[in-house]
Amino acid sequence: MSSAPDSWVAGADGYRDGWVVVLWRPATDTVRHRTVDTAGALFALPEAPAVLGVDMPIGCPDAAAPGGRPCDRRARRRLGHPRGASVFSPPAHEALQADTYDEACRRNRASGPDAPGLSKQTFHLFPKLRALAAHMTPERQERVREVHPELAFYAMNGDAPVDASKHTEAGRTARLTLLAANGVPDVASAVETTAVGPVGADDVIDAHAACWTARRIREGTAERCPPRDEAAPRTARGLRMEIWR
Repeated sequence: MSSAPDSWVAGADGYRDGWVVVLWRPATDTVRHRTVDTAGALFALPEAPAVLGVDMPIGCPDAAAPGGRPCDRRARRRLGHPRGASVFSPPAHEALQADTYDEACRRNRASGPDAPGLSKQTFHLFPKLRALAAHMTPERQERVREVHPELAFYAMNGDAPVDASKHTEAGRTARLTLLAANGVPDVASAVETTAVGPVGADDVIDAHAACWTARRIREGTAERCPPRDEAAPRTARGLRMEIWR
C-alpha cells in the first residue's frame, strides 16, 4: 500500500459509548489518543490516517453459518483454546435491521439453511455493526480494514497466543510488554490517561494493537485470514471478509 512516508495510521477499539482511537505517525513516533462517539467521526479523523484498523467485523455475511465466516474459523484455529473464543461470529447482514433480540435471531436463522441464532453479546454490538455497515464500501475498505487484537498479539509473540487473559493483570502486563517490544510507544501512559470511566484498560491496549496492525498493513508486512495469496470471499455488497494481523 503506497502512502506518504510521514502519514498517520490508526487503530480503533469499541467501548460502550463509542470508540477508543490510537493514532501513530511512525516517521516521528508521534502518538495521539482520543475517543470518538460515532462511526462517522471515526471515518473523518482530522489526521486522515492512511490505514485505519478497526476491531469489529467489516463485511457481515449474507448467510450466517455455524462458526461464522471462513476468516473467523481460520482465526480461531490459529489462536487455539482459549484465545480463539475472542473471535465471535458476526450476524448476517439482514439481521442487523432487527430491533429486538428475538427478531435478530429469527432473521439470522432465516439467512441460510444451517444459520444459527445469536448470542446476547453479539446483539449488543448491533449499533456499532450497523453504523460500520452503513459507512463501509469496497472503496473505503482499501483504507479501513478489519483487524483483531489477539491476532496482533499472536504475531507480536512469535506466532503464539498470549497465555493470560487480557482481563487479568498478568494478561495486561504481557500485552503491554509485547507492544513495547514491537516499537509501539507510550502505551502505559496512554492507559493511565485514557482508561477512565467506561473506557477500560483492555480497550486502550487493544486499540494500540489495532494501530500496530494498521502500520503493518501500510508497510505491506501484515498477514491475514485468509492468507494473502488466497482471494477473500466477498459479500453481496462487495466487501471482503478478512481479518488482518
